[in-house]
Amino acid sequence: MLYNKFIKFSQIGVEYIFRHYERTKNIMKLGIVGLPNVGKSTLFNRLTETRHAIVSEEAGTTRDRQYGKVVWNGKEFSIVDTGGWVVNSDDVFEHEIRKQVEIATAESDVILFVVDVNNGITDLDMEVANILRRAKTPVILVANKVDDNNKDYLSAEFYRFGLGEPHSISAATGSGTGDLLDVILNTLGNNDAEEAEDDIPRFAVVGRPNVGKSSIINAFIGEDRNIVTNIAGTTRDAVSTRYNKFGFDFYLVDTAGIRKKNKITEDLEYYSVLRSIRAIEQADVSILMIDATQGIGTQDMNIFQVIQKNSTGLVVVVNKWDLVEDKSREVQKHFEDAIRERMSPFTDFPIIFASALTKQRIFKVLETAKDVFINRRSRVSTAKLNDVMLPIIAETPPPALKGKYIKIKYCTQLPNTRVPSFAFFANLPQYVKEPYRRFLENRIRENWNLCGTPINVYIRQK
Repeated sequence: MLYNKFIKFSQIGVEYIFRHYERTKNIMKLGIVGLPNVGKSTLFNRLTETRHAIVSEEAGTTRDRQYGKVVWNGKEFSIVDTGGWVVNSDDVFEHEIRKQVEIATAESDVILFVVDVNNGITDLDMEVANILRRAKTPVILVANKVDDNNKDYLSAEFYRFGLGEPHSISAATGSGTGDLLDVILNTLGNNDAEEAEDDIPRFAVVGRPNVGKSSIINAFIGEDRNIVTNIAGTTRDAVSTRYNKFGFDFYLVDTAGIRKKNKITEDLEYYSVLRSIRAIEQADVSILMIDATQGIGTQDMNIFQVIQKNSTGLVVVVNKWDLVEDKSREVQKHFEDAIRERMSPFTDFPIIFASALTKQRIFKVLETAKDVFINRRSRVSTAKLNDVMLPIIAETPPPALKGKYIKIKYCTQLPNTRVPSFAFFANLPQYVKEPYRRFLENRIRENWNLCGTPINVYIRQK
């Protein structure tokens, strides 16, 4: 029934629902635009007091829109970092970056146009200024890299843009950013931003490069939120997108594709991989995407081990299913068995065969991730747990060791744990080995729906 509602709502228009929700949040948005390597990401990190945007001397480092939160003088607003805007370029990345900037500009309440005081006015700067002058959105001109007072006079040149007074700052040192924030607040108005909710669940979309992570998120939200090309490694930042539909509210996190270490040739990509791992560490549920045309490989298993190590929930999505010729149930069963065998002993997780391109079963992915998150929060009453598990233990007790018999007399679910955790109290807990722990875990899973979530089983002294 719920899946049918997904389809019905998608026909109405996912993009409309998403944008309507954003309007209801009433959070003012500030967009940062400018040419590559003028310091936009440095300014983003400075204003948000984070390191969410990757900073490098290499031009074109930021490729996706990156969202953050700024608090100044008790006021809160959203800020959007964009890729460097290169006008009339044929480069595939620059074309996509330019599209990202145009979208960010359209959805921003105020635009920061960042220029490099050391470069002065370039022809490309003037092209961007011409575009921004035609926009109805207010523009604040920011002259960056004014690292000392001797450079301050250089910013006067930017009056030629016709965008008003240039505001001199140094994003690297923080000089002038306080005054800039005052100007931003005055331009935004007195709209109070709502308090951010820190307890919203996070779903991280992870996998090897070019398995379709950004494509499936774009399909979810109904817009080109993340850059999609057929070149592996396009996404370099971990990008969070607020998603509120069908009575459920969470963040979708698109991450850089994780590659083997010996295939990481760029220092920049190395940091992107670290950020992907950090996204898994902070996630409640990891959506692991596998390429149906390539099968499960060693790198998929490496990512799975990171997921296991951090005890996040797990949903496996076999993407690009539309490219598989034989889609019979036997082939699906063979694929499922191969995945579960590789990921053994943890086998209790959902597997969904989907296509981000054709949008086949993509909403089922979100529905399943939601269910896994709920399973992670599930509680089993102590009375019910003992009623079910103690007869099972009595029928199949722990093996005796050195002539000593192990008796488990009581069990309970531990409170306030990240994943469901169960304690079994025994007279000789040190003699209970790992195979019997797995036996207890399997019996728990047979009697309660904990699909997709890891669980902990502890044997304690009674």
